[in-house]
Amino acid sequence: MKLVKGARIALKTLFSHKVRTALATLGIVIGVCAVIVMVAIGEGAQKQVLSKIQAMGTDLVIVTAGQVKIIAGRPRQTGNVTTLTLRDAKAIREETRFIRAVAPAQSRKMAVKYDLLSTSTTVTGTTEEILPLRTLSVEKGRFFSDEENRTLQRVAVIGRTVAKNLFEDRNPLGETIRIGKVPFEVIGILGEKGTDLVGTDQDDIIYIPLNTALRRLFNITYLNNIYVRAEGTEMIDDAASGISSLLRERHRLRGKADDFTVQSQTEILRTERETSRTFTGLLSAVAAISLLVGGVGILAVMLISVRERTREIGVRRAVGALKRDLLLQFLMESLVLSVSGGLAGIILGALISLGTAFLTKWPMSLSPVAIAVAFLFSACIGVAFGVYPAVKAARLDPIEALRAE
Repeated sequence: MKLVKGARIALKTLFSHKVRTALATLGIVIGVCAVIVMVAIGEGAQKQVLSKIQAMGTDLVIVTAGQVKIIAGRPRQTGNVTTLTLRDAKAIREETRFIRAVAPAQSRKMAVKYDLLSTSTTVTGTTEEILPLRTLSVEKGRFFSDEENRTLQRVAVIGRTVAKNLFEDRNPLGETIRIGKVPFEVIGILGEKGTDLVGTDQDDIIYIPLNTALRRLFNITYLNNIYVRAEGTEMIDDAASGISSLLRERHRLRGKADDFTVQSQTEILRTERETSRTFTGLLSAVAAISLLVGGVGILAVMLISVRERTREIGVRRAVGALKRDLLLQFLMESLVLSVSGGLAGIILGALISLGTAFLTKWPMSLSPVAIAVAFLFSACIGVAFGVYPAVKAARLDPIEALRAE
């Protein structure tokens, strides 16, 4: 009964000072809203990244020549990048367990021309096994065959960005483009892939037969990458370990550092999850500071309220109100401020998140856990910052309070 009565008195008092109450709750509203929006941004970004990784296949292993280091937010090859060869790819296919498919590849940025139009794009020499390994699809035409790779045919399959840059609205199939100075016939157009994890346009690419690339275009004998698909997600670590051991033995690296990098999709998934969680946690921590600022606002308003209502407190004490009754009343006022601010913040945060996702197509994902934590945190802040004013009100001497002007 006393709890209900205290709540009624608290609500009546707060509604009698609407402007002050609104200003007191504003900090909590902004704080809770900021937490929800920041977490929605982080969760949305994490889901987008993970979906892109999973779209490539969770059983994919990528062998890269040299050491891969993250420089300026992008993976870069360092060290000796000429040690990975076609023989290595063949050995991986024939001697490593738990392997389903292998696709060697060599890429280079090159100038490409058609008629009077030109562009600079990534040219990748590879085999037809790259299609399932990189989850590629051919939208028009066809992909080159293993026979065309063996006979060094000058055929090309282009991405949609290349098709748009070189051909605009024309049909590229059957047309001849020049990669460097070498002519290639366009036999296929790839389906749209979008951007990768570091923002690179995956449609700005041309695929040509590997042997043609190595002998007729690049004039080299080594590879950038070897893409390997394991027999299943549960076998990917064993496959990656087997590949690493095989290459160390073939490259005679006893006592030396690897001159290659083996990355599995599970490892990349794990790294990206950890990075995304750290990013989301940082955003949430920054947003939570505004909640503390909102708590300071409640503290200030409650202290002003105690000062303004000194005589009222004296009257209540004189007619029999106990210290705990006053303590409960002021705590209830503080709790009502924080809870109402928390609810308003949840509604505002959800509306901003959903509205932003709808209008901008920016990936945002509401987190029920973040909403619950933000609400509980706001309620705890209300109680924590309301304790001191409540104790101060309860300790007022009734005689001194009645004398107050």
